[in-house]
Amino acid sequence: MLGWVITFLVIALIAAVLGFGGIAGTAVGIAKLIFFIAIVLFLISALVGALRGRRPPL
Repeated sequence: MLGWVITFLVIALIAAVLGFGGIAGTAVGIAKLIFFIAIVLFLISALVGALRGRRPPL
């Protein structure tokens, strides 16, 4: 997912340099959304992993 974030940021930078402000703003918005989704999924994964590791063996 972070690869997608970098891709959209590069698209935004190129669009901004070429003067396409609307496309650049949209690409930055998508990059932010994907970045925050990746952070939330990472935190959920870390929490589940921590909870699973604390169970006593049978």
